[in-house]
Amino acid sequence: MKTTLSLLAGAALILTGTAVQAQDFPNKTVTMVVPFAAGGPTDTVARLIGQSMGTALKQQVIVENVGGAGGTLGAGRVARAAPDGYTVLLHHIGHATSATLYRKLPYDTINDFESIGLVTDVPMTIVAKKDLPPKDFKELITYVQQQKDKVSYGNAGVGAASHLCGLMFMSALKTQMTTVAYKGTGPAMNDLLGGQIDLMCDQTTNTTGQIKGGKIKAYAVTTKTRVPSLPDLPTMDEAGMKGFEVSIWHGMYAPKGTPKAAIDKLSDALKVALKDPMVVQRFAELGTEPVAQDRATPAALSAHLKAEIAKWAPVIKAAGEYAD
Repeated sequence: MKTTLSLLAGAALILTGTAVQAQDFPNKTVTMVVPFAAGGPTDTVARLIGQSMGTALKQQVIVENVGGAGGTLGAGRVARAAPDGYTVLLHHIGHATSATLYRKLPYDTINDFESIGLVTDVPMTIVAKKDLPPKDFKELITYVQQQKDKVSYGNAGVGAASHLCGLMFMSALKTQMTTVAYKGTGPAMNDLLGGQIDLMCDQTTNTTGQIKGGKIKAYAVTTKTRVPSLPDLPTMDEAGMKGFEVSIWHGMYAPKGTPKAAIDKLSDALKVALKDPMVVQRFAELGTEPVAQDRATPAALSAHLKAEIAKWAPVIKAAGEYAD
């Protein structure tokens, strides 16, 4: 009986100590894991909001790049981290699609994470090497359908935003191009700039500067409305591909079991960051914008993640593309 009471008392002390630590959160540096290489679009988003979140939390927020396996290595790193709020994950739509793309994941996408909030929806752009013959999107559709696998399409690897957009694009065209997978957006963009590949579909955070600099050819954006930073670029719907819409959303997560007090403080800091004029301005320059405040919440992200898993599963299964 005494042993049982002692164990219960010990457990109560541990729980009390955890609660006190959570109330005191944060009292040291927070690490934001980005599951992709430095310099890519998700890394850019992370560094922008991380700086502002650090100010709100009164602690430094550092970005750690843990790339590989379509973002699943970095996600796994966070799933295994101590659930204390000091390690968080910033991931894009790939966190939802990996649940179907990968036959076996080292974590459970839904049950091994606590949601913190949505961050931003980033439009995609259909871009090509500078000297690709088609002059506009309608000509591009005809060109791809005629040339088929003679057209090379680059992406940043299985599960990357560029991979997912490409799957939908080829499905809409009912045409297969030759897919060239890279280890990240940087190498893919370098080969597009150098003319080694013909086409890409990638986030405005990675393409806007190259488009404005005239270094690549842009055909369309993948959102319902035009992007303010690229006002002359038509939507795919306007350009002739009705109903095609893809935006690459980003969300923030913590390991399962992270105390609610810590999650709430992280979510509050995220909301502050998304209202920061510097963040708003830089997002606008990159062709995106922060989500509304009511979407930067744990409940909103949890619901969105489940809906996106359901949306993309049939697309991926129909394409028959899986990774081990």
